[in-house]
Amino acid sequence: MRSKKKIVLAYSGGLDTSVILKWLQKNYNAEIICYTANIGQKIDRKKIISNAKKLGVKNIIIEDLKNTFVKDYIFPLIRGHAIYEGVYLLGTSIARPLIAKDQIRVAKKFKAYAVSHGSTGKGNDQIRFELGYHYFGPKIKIIAPWRIWKLKSRTDLINYAKKYKIKIPKDKKGAPPFSIDDNLFHTSTEGKILENPKNPAPEFIFQRTTSPEKAPKKPSFVTIDFKNSDPIGINGRKLSPSKLLDKLNQLAGKNGIGREDLVENRFIGIKSRGVYETPGGTLLIKAHRAIESVTLDKETVHKKDQIMSRYAELIYNGYWYSKERFKLQKIIDTKKNKVNGSVKLKLYKGNVIIWSRQTKSSAYSLKKVSFEENKTFNKLNVEKFINYHKKKLRS
Repeated sequence: MRSKKKIVLAYSGGLDTSVILKWLQKNYNAEIICYTANIGQKIDRKKIISNAKKLGVKNIIIEDLKNTFVKDYIFPLIRGHAIYEGVYLLGTSIARPLIAKDQIRVAKKFKAYAVSHGSTGKGNDQIRFELGYHYFGPKIKIIAPWRIWKLKSRTDLINYAKKYKIKIPKDKKGAPPFSIDDNLFHTSTEGKILENPKNPAPEFIFQRTTSPEKAPKKPSFVTIDFKNSDPIGINGRKLSPSKLLDKLNQLAGKNGIGREDLVENRFIGIKSRGVYETPGGTLLIKAHRAIESVTLDKETVHKKDQIMSRYAELIYNGYWYSKERFKLQKIIDTKKNKVNGSVKLKLYKGNVIIWSRQTKSSAYSLKKVSFEENKTFNKLNVEKFINYHKKKLRS
């Protein structure tokens, strides 16, 4: 007997992907394989497995990708100081390429003819997923239910779930829920009251950061150790990439650090308002710039700043695997072997303060910058330097 075709679905175990799972079963003569990437989000393995099995799924795959996510995706982003539109640290954007890559790996392993995701037709994630799918599996079919099915709203989704006896979470019954995405790097919250930009973000939506007003009255201190431009430890203790970020999330979160409220320009042309929490990432960006300031030369630092906006935009738009992003990453990493040392940060009520920088690098010369008279810097050359640039004003 000929076996059924297979479809690998990016599955969370929640309402949306459970409805998609049932819809795929109803509309495609195929076996559905449920795939979940654990990248540090709040994950309930029992719920994922139970909900999938109730709908007749035999193959349920949950991959732990936390260390890969931090080491191969977040750390390169930190090295590039990637911030979209001056605010967003790209927490959702940087996660999708990894999920897409591993989902295609699973699809190839099981010889699936198609992959599917639950991204809506208005968002950025559908682009990020599908560019990743295309890069690693250009011949594998992509099924995007939200762009092709007849369900048009949250109410339609709930009614479909009721019809097929799919469990509906209490917080999703009645009014639409907030749209939440979380992983080890960040948590994003969108929708409902946040859709109107005149409304302030209510305190109850924040999940991993204490409000600055309620943060401890005494500051906390943390030292981040860097080797070859990547963080390798905290307070002199080496940690795995995922444990290091988890620890920084806890320290920054309790001190009210990492909150951003922004209206962003989506790749497809829609403006959207979101509230982001990136506590540990905020510390890493600040500390990384600080260690580079005493280890890299001016030309290298400024070159990185010049390309940062484009680099961030490529990540936001889903071009992580593009030739252009690879090219910019090479520029970013040109002298990463010189970025070694440690940065001590003071954390206090939403603020990140550089406390000290330590490095064996000779890029920063105490003799040259000292206000005390010294023979290492010829001040007579400064006049020649200024006169040269006076001429350039009119050239």
